[in-house]
Amino acid sequence: MTEALTGIARVEAYLKTLPDSPGVYRMLGADGAVLYVGKAKNLKKRVSSYAKSGGHTERIARMILETAEMLFVTTASETEALLLESNLIKRLKPKYNVSYRDDKSFPNILLRRDHPFPQLLKHRGAKSVKGLYFGPFANIGAVNRTLNTLQRAFLLRSCSDSVFETRTRPCLLHQIKRCSAPCVGRIDEAAYGELVAEAERFLEGKSRDVQGKLAKEMEAAAETLDFEGAARLRDRIRAMSAIQATQGINPSTFAEADLFAAHAEGGEVCVQVFFFRAGQNWGNRPYFPRQTAELSLGEVLEAFVGQFYDERLAPKMILLSEAIPNRALLAEALSLRAGHKVQVAVPERGEKHELVAMALTNAREQLARRMAENSAQRELLEGVADLFGLENARRIEVYDNSHVSGAHAVGAMIVAGPEGFEKGEYRKYNIKTAELTPGDDYAMMREVLTRRFARLMKEDEDAKAKRPDLVLIDGGPGQLAIACQVFADLGVEGVALVAISKGAERDAGYEHLHQPGKAPFRLEQRSPLLYYLQRLRDEAHRFAIGTHRKKRAKAIGTNPLNEIAGVGAGRKRALLQHFGSARAVAGANLADIESVAGVSSTLAKKIYDFFHPSTGSG
Repeated sequence: MTEALTGIARVEAYLKTLPDSPGVYRMLGADGAVLYVGKAKNLKKRVSSYAKSGGHTERIARMILETAEMLFVTTASETEALLLESNLIKRLKPKYNVSYRDDKSFPNILLRRDHPFPQLLKHRGAKSVKGLYFGPFANIGAVNRTLNTLQRAFLLRSCSDSVFETRTRPCLLHQIKRCSAPCVGRIDEAAYGELVAEAERFLEGKSRDVQGKLAKEMEAAAETLDFEGAARLRDRIRAMSAIQATQGINPSTFAEADLFAAHAEGGEVCVQVFFFRAGQNWGNRPYFPRQTAELSLGEVLEAFVGQFYDERLAPKMILLSEAIPNRALLAEALSLRAGHKVQVAVPERGEKHELVAMALTNAREQLARRMAENSAQRELLEGVADLFGLENARRIEVYDNSHVSGAHAVGAMIVAGPEGFEKGEYRKYNIKTAELTPGDDYAMMREVLTRRFARLMKEDEDAKAKRPDLVLIDGGPGQLAIACQVFADLGVEGVALVAISKGAERDAGYEHLHQPGKAPFRLEQRSPLLYYLQRLRDEAHRFAIGTHRKKRAKAIGTNPLNEIAGVGAGRKRALLQHFGSARAVAGANLADIESVAGVSSTLAKKIYDFFHPSTGSG
């Protein structure tokens, strides 16, 4: 009771000096962590509501109880306060605010305009390249599918400028009718420009006009007995139809909008976000905001939308499934940030209402799937805890290494918990030990575990909340012994160690589980727990391999031809012009390298041996 009075007393202390003006306030705990960020039309009036001794929800009462300090920023208007509040919530992720995980940027399709033969490509991030941007798309998969089909429909190049300049013969994309090969003069600039204009009109939503034009051209070609040309046009029209077919419902009464539909059940909320651009559905993505239990759906939706557009510009129209408390204020704030008028609407009839109903169905089904998965996940974690004699298994860390003969060695850590794989917690470790023997998996595991847990032992109590309950290692008794030694050296206690190794034939289903001081054991082949442990190990392996490949590709990207003695600027240019890339040189056989002008047989052998050190030119 005393602590509650102290919390309220701390809030009351600020009331004497607070102005009657709009602004943003932050409530901080004793450790300085931000507990809550709020906006107010009148700071003094809003903060005084926290000084009352009763009438608060359980969440707000806990928040006041923990409040040790408050910070204030006055603003010129309530609109500015709303914008600042959204920014601070996104950046600080306060404990008691509605918040969600965000990828920050969505992918777009970019039609470049800084080259005589514009390139069509996917783009994510700042729009710094000159050209036309179409998006956002809900995910990279939607962009890839659309790009692949656009290549068939419009035959625009996707290669980089450097590849474009060094090509001497058409690439594979031209062979499979996905590029018009402007790099080698198979199409002139004017004709290519017509393809660009058609692609631009299609992406702007004028697809029927483009398809109608091509249909007339196809009929004209057929009449003049140019059946090959008619077939090419037919294939392009089919490709355009395929894009529209994969987009599902496309609106006819508006061209541009973002749609937010929220469904709540069992204390959780799913918000489905749909993107409509140029009269086309460019995909959707579900979100699951946190700290929503005591709020109405309208309050959750308002907080979500405000944060969603903190680092993005809103389209001209936003459609919502629920009325929100401050719709006019939110529309004004989004208009101010976007530089154009933004309408925020809750449609009650017509096509917009039907689209919202469709999105609500998606939200309801997605939340049901998530709740079922979470329930199954909790059961699996309880099973893991029982299996290894743990009090609980809320956080599992899994470790693996990857290298090729010791080169580009990396360690990887993945994390699993009640919500499945927590990819935001994944970590990669570039192996730094200089005296490491190439391929020494034990030494690599020692370095990774030492770096992870030495840092953990130095962190404050909040960071130690991320202490794992279980560490799972891909390996056998040797790797387990290394882990035990690291834990003993660092004084790590209360973290269970388990190694998982494959059987004698390295077949899945015959894994042995190793715990310190216990005999190895196996689970039944059809055991759900075995399958779950396999998934954890395989995810760590996937992440380690992916990290290793990126590191190796980055090293290769520095152009390995620079490292070969005798390959100067002239010969490097000749090799690149002949093969198109350093990667193609690496994959070439000895005879092909010898055929390059200016490359002697001796130098060709040296180049071949550089890329094939284990085989030589034999």
